Amino acid sequence: MSHNTFGHLFRVTTFGESHGPAIGCVVDGCPPLIPLEAAEIQHFLDQRRPGTSRFTTQRQEADQVKILSGVYQDEQTRQVTTGTPIALLIENTDQRSKDYESIKDSYRPGHADFTYDAKYGIRDPRGGGRSSARETAMRVAAGAIARKIIAPVVIRGALVQMGPHRIDRGNWDWEEVDKNPFFCPDAKAAALFETYLDSIRKAGSSIGAVIEIVAEQVPPGWGAPIYGKLDAELASALMSINAVKGVEIGDGFAAAELTGEANADEMRRGNDGAPLFLSNHAGGILGGISTGQPIVSRFAVKPTSSILQPRRTVDRFGAETEIVTKGRHDPCVGIRAVPVGEAMVACVLADQFLRHRGQMGESPPSGVAGQSKK
Repeated sequence: MSHNTFGHLFRVTTFGESHGPAIGCVVDGCPPLIPLEAAEIQHFLDQRRPGTSRFTTQRQEADQVKILSGVYQDEQTRQVTTGTPIALLIENTDQRSKDYESIKDSYRPGHADFTYDAKYGIRDPRGGGRSSARETAMRVAAGAIARKIIAPVVIRGALVQMGPHRIDRGNWDWEEVDKNPFFCPDAKAAALFETYLDSIRKAGSSIGAVIEIVAEQVPPGWGAPIYGKLDAELASALMSINAVKGVEIGDGFAAAELTGEANADEMRRGNDGAPLFLSNHAGGILGGISTGQPIVSRFAVKPTSSILQPRRTVDRFGAETEIVTKGRHDPCVGIRAVPVGEAMVACVLADQFLRHRGQMGESPPSGVAGQSKK
């Protein structure tokens, strides 16, 4: 199986299956002498790991990461990167493969069972094998390293819609994200989500969600025209996350409803002489290059396909049947997709930063600082 690597200068290769002995990744291209401890990676993995509330899968995985290579203690006894490949490993400790024995020959609707079988002539029915969202834990681990490269860029994510219910943006408070199990910035919406998702969960069903990722303090100039566009690579990275069916940058599809004068991000002269943007419909990217404004992206996550409601399907022998997917599954997989989305944005920005530095040198691009009106 090919295509397990993403990135150009900052490259991440993941490996492992949902019910295998371990999952892992190799991060290549990280510059040397960056302080890096396992605890810094673990912080972000703990946000994604399962079993943290009744609204996520009850699979009990500690997701304890081990750094196998690419670090060394410097003269100040700090553990720092060496510039060589960083290998990370997480052991799987709570597999229940027997949950999938009864459906090993049937294709689960909404899953990759049929397409994997059609392509490779073989599939791992235990939790989807390689197609499982368990793989995304390693993206989160790699994203933690990426954040170290692009500090002081701040990347934060939030769940802004669950099913038909949207947050009130007037109530947006980043501090609320850490106070509820949904990564929701609106306390009132979070209370609604709790009642709503309880009813979905008890019915043996699932629901989709929309996640918003905001990257701030990205300087202008990152990204490249035509085939290296920052927004194109963000869209590709976010779309590669399991269950994602749509991505937008800035106003996204809502821009189709705007006139040219409404959509244009006008500029005035700021106090420091640099352009001051009066709006950010473009989501911080113009011509595939960062403007210096917050980079705003959103992605839509479909409902979890593994549900207790019977669904019509066929088996690998062509016979029609019905299927119920037992086991432990997220009633809203979009919840744990928030830290995954943050990680993918971090990886893309780290890669773009290294490529920008390689072409333009250490100095920031001349001219503008790219301010944004609050």
